[in-house]
Amino acid sequence: MDTSKFNENLEEIRKLMIQEKYSEALVISSMLKELDKKGEYDFSYNMMHKLYQLDSNSRSAFHQQILLKIIKDNKNEKQSISLAELNQLVKEKSNLKIGGEILKKEVELLILRDLLKCKIDGNQIIFLPDLP
Repeated sequence: MDTSKFNENLEEIRKLMIQEKYSEALVISSMLKELDKKGEYDFSYNMMHKLYQLDSNSRSAFHQQILLKIIKDNKNEKQSISLAELNQLVKEKSNLKIGGEILKKEVELLILRDLLKCKIDGNQIIFLPDLP
């Protein structure tokens, strides 16, 4: 793969992220990471840095997308949920395995992005009422 094709793929990942098509972005980034692992191409440091940055951001946004859906589906039934219970729901409903610390950070990012009205108290996610 030449440099221009690699850059086109990086741009495609960026566009997919804007469209919130994170799983599609991850497919492309995985393919590019495999090329890097094979070592057949000598891509520049800047290109590889962009790839791994986009991959990390796509993965995080993908996790947040799944978490947000699962939390919203369960929010009306409960006033809180433990991180362990949420992690179990994620495994059951999406077949995704997220480590406990990553799970907590993703929930914190959802809160910071103002997409989730809750607070974390120890290992509990406490849902806050939505303001009108």
